[in-house]
Amino acid sequence: MKSNYLSHAELLQLKRWNTPTIYNGWEQITQHDIAADCFNLEETTDFMPQMGPMVGYAVTVVIQPSEKSHKQNTNALSEYRRYVAEQPGPKIVVVQDLDKPQVIGSFWGEVNSNVHRALGCVGTITDSAIRDLDEMTNAGFKALARRLCVGHAHVTPVRWNCEVEVFGTIIKPGQLIHADKHGFLAIPAEDQTSLLEAAIFMDTNECETVIQAARQAVGKSNAEILESLEAAAQAFSENTRQKFRRAGEW
Repeated sequence: MKSNYLSHAELLQLKRWNTPTIYNGWEQITQHDIAADCFNLEETTDFMPQMGPMVGYAVTVVIQPSEKSHKQNTNALSEYRRYVAEQPGPKIVVVQDLDKPQVIGSFWGEVNSNVHRALGCVGTITDSAIRDLDEMTNAGFKALARRLCVGHAHVTPVRWNCEVEVFGTIIKPGQLIHADKHGFLAIPAEDQTSLLEAAIFMDTNECETVIQAARQAVGKSNAEILESLEAAAQAFSENTRQKFRRAGEW
């Protein structure tokens, strides 16, 4: 996995694009099922859409706030934080809540978001809740979650550095994640190094063909518009085939 880690400059460039644009590039280079794999299959909410996309590598943790007995492991929190600190960043904390579909308490609030920012984390994807929304935003810690809640209940790390399932999707530790108000995409290791180039190519391809044709419709008859759109779609597909040997969306 570590050999596939991207440079900081590449991560910054990925962050310039929204998650659907990254998906458009990813679908051209992956061998995974683009209708079922690697993205959230359930609805999630971006509670800080004004912060734009977040990009980072997954650190994973499982919680069960309803179960008091987990707190008998008094070393859990310090061991979990040590794990987080040792991983390369930027990091996105992916939290599976065993209480699902209920939400009993939140792992996140003002304190924990500031602590994780200090450890190199930029945000979280949690199949649970968050609280202290304004304070988390002030900390610069982005969150995709199921809902808001008021308390933390008996929350503590149960296990970490393991596969987790959030919003119907399995995420492995170290996976590159791109997330925004549309949802998230967890990129398999083998797709990481080609992702940025593919996303930029597909965005440029759209702008130079189908989007350009649609924006230049003023003053044309319906027949001329349809002819232009058909030609643009063909050009889009041909460009995609030449680059990736795939037809593309259009």
